[in-house]
Amino acid sequence: MRSVGLVLHPQRDSATAVAAVLGWAANRGIEILGIAEEIERLDCAAVPVTPAELGRGADLVVSLGGDGTMLRAMRLTDGQRAPVLGVNLGKLGFLAEVDVPDLPGALSAIDDHEFSIEPRLAVDATLGDRSVTAFNEVAVVRVPGHGSAVVAVRVAGQPFVSYAADAVIVATPTGSTAYSFSAGGPITSPAVEALLVTPAAPHSAYSRGVVLSVRDTVALDVLPSSGRLAVEVDGEVAGHVGPGEHIELRARPNAARVVRLGRTTFYQRARRKLRLTDSAEIPVSWPDCAGG
Repeated sequence: MRSVGLVLHPQRDSATAVAAVLGWAANRGIEILGIAEEIERLDCAAVPVTPAELGRGADLVVSLGGDGTMLRAMRLTDGQRAPVLGVNLGKLGFLAEVDVPDLPGALSAIDDHEFSIEPRLAVDATLGDRSVTAFNEVAVVRVPGHGSAVVAVRVAGQPFVSYAADAVIVATPTGSTAYSFSAGGPITSPAVEALLVTPAAPHSAYSRGVVLSVRDTVALDVLPSSGRLAVEVDGEVAGHVGPGEHIELRARPNAARVVRLGRTTFYQRARRKLRLTDSAEIPVSWPDCAGG
């Protein structure tokens, strides 16, 4: 590697993690890039650049924060060559690969090519004349006081299902452990290329989610009986839609690349970080004796 880019959580204290990266880089003669407005609050030797320059110029991007910071780093590297290493400074950090004490060792392993790449799917949404990209989900969400989200889902140009709900979520496998999961959607391995459509608090006859092929175009049509809806992209409001409007969605595989060091599997992380529990009828010891 010749350069490493840093993406910092906007509020959490990342000084210890930044110092660890800078110390490691100094020993290997590697340049550290940082987004100018983020690193100015730290007294460090990172080279200030714009977000676009960081995405284009880094051989590796290190995300220091939680899952939101990781998603932002993935957006910066969308379509670029740099993979993203997630370093957890938060509580859950589902997308992160390492904690701060393990950071120098992780960087050395990456520099020595002892890692694998996990491709991540994005979903591009067209809102009128604008296009936005999500790595977790695009959701149309009821605005308080404006009625339910009454939405029809079209797949490959054909009507498929419709929902009346508080929200309708279109998630990637990455987002299957986020908003979609809280609404009852399935946990989905990032190795699966699919879009998950999940209603939140549905009050319609059909209330189940669906799993769609990435090869099909998907559209959300806001039906006449719907209220005004917020369009949330990875948890941030990107706009609003109302009855008669629609959102076109298309999955885009391999949009970002996430570093994995082989220390845990997706299923181990999901079980531990989401605190998945088992039926009371299953012996507590079953994971330890599954191979017996």
